[in-house]
Amino acid sequence: MNTTIARETRNTHRAAAQAKDAERAALVARACRLIEASETPPSLNDLASEVGMSPFHFHRLFKAETGLTPKAYSSAYRARKLREELGAPNASITEAIYGAGFNSNSRFYEASEQLLGMRARDYRAGGSGAVIRFAVGQCSLGAILVAQSQRGICAILLGDDPDALVRELQDRFPKAEILGGDGEFESLVAQVVGFIEAPSIGFHLPLDVRGTAFQERVWRALREIPPGTTVSYTDIAERIGSPKAVRAVARACAFNHIAVAIPCHRVVRRDGDLAGYRWGVDRKRELLRRESAE
Repeated sequence: MNTTIARETRNTHRAAAQAKDAERAALVARACRLIEASETPPSLNDLASEVGMSPFHFHRLFKAETGLTPKAYSSAYRARKLREELGAPNASITEAIYGAGFNSNSRFYEASEQLLGMRARDYRAGGSGAVIRFAVGQCSLGAILVAQSQRGICAILLGDDPDALVRELQDRFPKAEILGGDGEFESLVAQVVGFIEAPSIGFHLPLDVRGTAFQERVWRALREIPPGTTVSYTDIAERIGSPKAVRAVARACAFNHIAVAIPCHRVVRRDGDLAGYRWGVDRKRELLRRESAE
């Protein structure tokens, strides 16, 4: 009898907790819709008032549920809208400015390069105007492609088929001016290969990291993991202050285009399982083995 009562009590508590989680998720979803529907980003106080919470508690709840602050969510949403507007057939930049919620040209041009990673007219042209140098080589993990924009290393890709790596780069920057590297660039590739073979030497080249605000927070956290060490997706979520955003952390790892220098291979499941890896679990296992042996 006592066992039955205890089970019913646990079930009641579980149901209450699930109902509370659903209520919290609904409040955050409502706030997200408010942000998306607003012509200008609403203030924290306005959002909190709309969902009936104090600004402090709302801010904490929103970040726990989405992995972003309300301000960062607003920026990420506007960036996505801007990409959509610029990608629309025959859309002008002026139309994109207002379609993405910017109420003046000056505010748009202040923010657009940071949001897009390049000038708006270059993004609209599929990367036209960006100059990306690249080279393909071989390392102990197979084929490697290294690409560099005007800002820094924008891709380190691993694989079995060199041509497939080049196509992946072209797909990412369909109208950029993509140039084969010269002798000087080949020496840079040699530095990258040397780092992959011996990660303990460290990576000191500038990176051109292009992602959402949340992805970039995850990638910064990844770069703080020492060689020879592994952490879980849950650990990373907690380090960036978003303990419930474990799945979002995993997606950010999967979206990483800069292998090893942004070491998503050092992230495993809580039970130690290697899980997936953009460039293959066998490469992930070898990278970890190599780092632990140094």
